[in-house]
Amino acid sequence: MANHGRVAFETLGCKLNFSESSALAQQLLEAGYARVAMDDRPDVVVVNTCSVTDHADAKCRNIVRRAKSANPESTVVVIGCYAQLKPAEIAEIPGVDLVLGAQEKFNLPRYIAEQDAVKSESETLGRGVVHRGEIREVTAFHPAVSAGDRTRSFLKVQDGCDYFCAFCTIPLARGRSRSADIETTLAEARKAAEAGAREIVLTGVNIGDFGKAQGENFLGLCRALEDDAALQSVARYRISSIEPNLLSEEIIDFVAASERFQPHFHVPLQSGSDAVLSAMRRRYRTDLYRDRMAHIVERMPFAAIGIDVIVGFPGEGEAEFKETLSFLEDMPAAYFHVFTYSERAKTTALRMNDVVPVHVRKSRNKVLRQMSLKKQWAHAAQFKGLVRPVLLEAEVEDGKGSRLGYTPEYVRVAVPDSADLAPGSIVPVTLGALSEGRVHAQLTESLT
Repeated sequence: MANHGRVAFETLGCKLNFSESSALAQQLLEAGYARVAMDDRPDVVVVNTCSVTDHADAKCRNIVRRAKSANPESTVVVIGCYAQLKPAEIAEIPGVDLVLGAQEKFNLPRYIAEQDAVKSESETLGRGVVHRGEIREVTAFHPAVSAGDRTRSFLKVQDGCDYFCAFCTIPLARGRSRSADIETTLAEARKAAEAGAREIVLTGVNIGDFGKAQGENFLGLCRALEDDAALQSVARYRISSIEPNLLSEEIIDFVAASERFQPHFHVPLQSGSDAVLSAMRRRYRTDLYRDRMAHIVERMPFAAIGIDVIVGFPGEGEAEFKETLSFLEDMPAAYFHVFTYSERAKTTALRMNDVVPVHVRKSRNKVLRQMSLKKQWAHAAQFKGLVRPVLLEAEVEDGKGSRLGYTPEYVRVAVPDSADLAPGSIVPVTLGALSEGRVHAQLTESLT
């Protein structure tokens, strides 16, 4: 099985995880494995986990059960943030064979081969084998770019974080901030372009920190990507989540003037209360955030702006939550990602007083999700009757005869499908009514 086995990947969480899963899958392909779906009796199942929400354990257990159901003899490997943070806990999950930490996962073929040798000597190990070093020893940057989607690729440009916010375990799971240099990153982007990617999403833990150790910066990377002759087939770039204190006016101005960087920003806020931001140990206050949003709208009036918000952080009383509501109501947002605060081991928030009851946290989450839906509809409604270019995806709505895609402003569009609509095509459409979370549109003229 170690040479020419069948491997399936199950990836949870962020775009960064998806880019790393793709890179690890390529390692296994080069080692002789064939990538298959979970229900295709894989010999190896790799579970790439997340630790942002408090459901990591339940999700991991569910996938392990599915893997063993598909093939009881399969080797189950768990990697990712959850694996680095709680390896012993994962090793006790029935069916888990191997747990790899933040550094060890990048030697996946070797560890699987070693595990195969151990399993051949014993019917059962009783618990998973753990290979996991201390996070302070993780200093290498491993480039990654997702593959297999002709429309969109996720390009990992940075890893780790130096911020140590009070609620966050990411520095404990991924280590200090680090990245490759611009030239190495361009080489990874060219792989995506050669595979046919029409859109590249720049992703990482804290991408605004790109290039610090090399004396480079994120704006320099963006300029290099746009100017590189080998990347002209890439029609679109998007910037994934970027901290407001690192989203400079120069970056915003660059995107506004660019033909290929899309008018779409995802900027974490976490709270609209300065007192809560201070308790969270965030590196900005609401005045800076408001200024950044105003500059985006000044340069790109129809830009899509996504906002991360955490509700129920310790010390968030009714007054602080109302501050957040008021602040968000005034923001030119296209959508929110709303997270309910949950306690995390080894974070400073665990030592804070004024804990918010769980039922209050959930109630506040519901309020903000309702506001997010209103913002999403209002953002999409701006474009009704306008002609916008839509990058078509492979996905087709079964039974509805519609192919899905996105405008530059991240409006999800459904276009009547036809044989002429190939994934990766950019088509001009006239946007119509919004329903079921997407805008319905009609082709306007010939394909581009």
